[in-house]
Amino acid sequence: MQLYFVRHGKTKWNLEGRYQGGSGNSPLLPESYEDIKKLAEYLKGTKFRAFYSSPLQRALTTAVMLRNDMGITVPVIVDDRLKEFNLGDLEGMKFVDAESKYPDQIKAFRYFPDRYDPSTFHGENFDHMIERGKKLIADIVKRYPNKDDKVLLVSHGAALCALIRTLEGYDIADIRKRGGLTNTSLTILDTEDHGKTFDEVAWNETSYLDRKITSRDTI
Repeated sequence: MQLYFVRHGKTKWNLEGRYQGGSGNSPLLPESYEDIKKLAEYLKGTKFRAFYSSPLQRALTTAVMLRNDMGITVPVIVDDRLKEFNLGDLEGMKFVDAESKYPDQIKAFRYFPDRYDPSTFHGENFDHMIERGKKLIADIVKRYPNKDDKVLLVSHGAALCALIRTLEGYDIADIRKRGGLTNTSLTILDTEDHGKTFDEVAWNETSYLDRKITSRDTI
């Protein structure tokens, strides 16, 4: 089967450079609706068994719009295990302020995840987030066991990067080495052994957005 991972469209807080974790609900920017339409056109004709989405507004809106723009009627299943990292006291904080207050942990979160300890600001660590994500994937693979089954999941940048890399066999220390995921990007993994191993079909695909992608797009 194949898993299609989509990061939600860009939000107001993305644009403002604010941390939005598992409890924030910043709305999508108007241009994100156009990006979702472009992704829908790119995926048109792909036969999905189901969509899964984080319950957070930015992800669920992306999932529902994507399904509607594709003109299909598959269920959108909301699952808390697709939420972004719980960032605790960082929620809504501007990047520059967080870097000033928690310089070591912000650096670890972005570049050295094996050193990340969010206990100071009551956040969620990588082990916990990855474990909940892996349990969801195990459930999905079991529910859709056929070779041709395809399931699309809409979630968040940091959570998706950690989960996808772990499914591919990366250690936590290495999951950020190829950078982050762009808003409204597509990553595809394939498994032929019922979820024991996963092969990468596409990573952070954005060609359909038809514009130059910069480092600001992966924030």
